[in-house]
Amino acid sequence: MRGLLFALAALLAGCASAPLTTTLERDAVQGFEMSGRFSLRVEAGEQPAQSASGRLEWTHRPPVSQLLIANPLGHAVAELDIAPDRSRLRLADGSQRESNDPEELIATVTGRRLPLTRLPDWLLGRGDGTAQRLNDPLGRPLQLREAGWQIDYDYDEARPGAPPARLTVRRSGDLELRLRIEEWKASP
Repeated sequence: MRGLLFALAALLAGCASAPLTTTLERDAVQGFEMSGRFSLRVEAGEQPAQSASGRLEWTHRPPVSQLLIANPLGHAVAELDIAPDRSRLRLADGSQRESNDPEELIATVTGRRLPLTRLPDWLLGRGDGTAQRLNDPLGRPLQLREAGWQIDYDYDEARPGAPPARLTVRRSGDLELRLRIEEWKASP
């Protein structure tokens, strides 16, 4: 199931595209719909690093999320539904798996735990009570560090409430996930 890992990586690639413009105010967002591209790079000890890329559609209505992961051509590779009591992963071949821990569910397929439960907050520059946050002069997050993860932010818009257009989520010596967000929508 390394194909899913590579599809997740490709989705977060920071590829060039038209600048993101939106009226969305980052600090006011609870639920969202987001689409973009990704790339994922995973280091596996002494083996060569592995990379993947693709597209991602993410609908987040707390406490529920749905992620559609596609290859670079837009063909669905996997769909992940995350809910507090049960998460389900459906693969393109029709197989499906369930677990009460979405990160463990992804790990059974990819071999790596990805911070799926923290990503919605990280996408919006929000950390937990232990996070360290570095802001730019407009008050937007530039970097967030939490639980061994580092999240770096870039923006296409020069306004204080702008949502990020690019994110790099990394854990040193393990993995790097890049996300190029092409569209943000606030969702009830």
